[in-house]
Amino acid sequence: METKSFQERVLDALPFLGTEGRALFDEFFATARPAGLNAGSFISMEGDMCSTFAVVLEGVARVYKTGSSGREITLYRIRSGEGCVLTASCIVGRSEFPAYAVAETDMSVALLGAADFRSWVARFPEWQQFVFRLVSGRLVSVIEVVEEVAFQRLDARIISHLLHAAGDHNRVRTTHERIADDLGSSREVVSRVLKDLEKAGFVALSRGQVKLLDPKRLRGFTSECS
Repeated sequence: METKSFQERVLDALPFLGTEGRALFDEFFATARPAGLNAGSFISMEGDMCSTFAVVLEGVARVYKTGSSGREITLYRIRSGEGCVLTASCIVGRSEFPAYAVAETDMSVALLGAADFRSWVARFPEWQQFVFRLVSGRLVSVIEVVEEVAFQRLDARIISHLLHAAGDHNRVRTTHERIADDLGSSREVVSRVLKDLEKAGFVALSRGQVKLLDPKRLRGFTSECS
């Protein structure tokens, strides 16, 4: 099987580099360097100064906050063709990273220096648009997290999370602990809610998996809870 080159993988993730002009293309590939991360590796820790910006080529990263109790809540995930907006903010503002970022799967990234990142934001409209799209998309997702935490019942939040994660497959490979981390709750509380949902016939639980038995009923339940 043919393995794609670094340039090919970058252009798959950031196709605008090949269509929006040669100057950014040349500078990107003159300075960007490939890197790999193992699942579970920390990318940034709270309080770090951001010296590089990573564009994800393959894999998924998770950005989260931790409370004084040790409880976590997921802010967003970063996938192929994306970068971390908090890192971008820290680079532009020369401030400390305010959360944690960890590789959720094995990852392949393109690393850019902070000085190059700042220079491109000032000089290349196509890079500005890429960064602004990241910011606008992440603002929406973080606001959704805030609204859910502040205004939605936990059972409805868990169901919404499962429906989104399941897609058309009606099953989610996950753990109670991971759901709790995503939603800013405790594993014990999530387990109790999932058990109640199982007793009500909404889901079937097995090790490392939640099967959605009737997605239509689940969507109706979340509407009733709103």
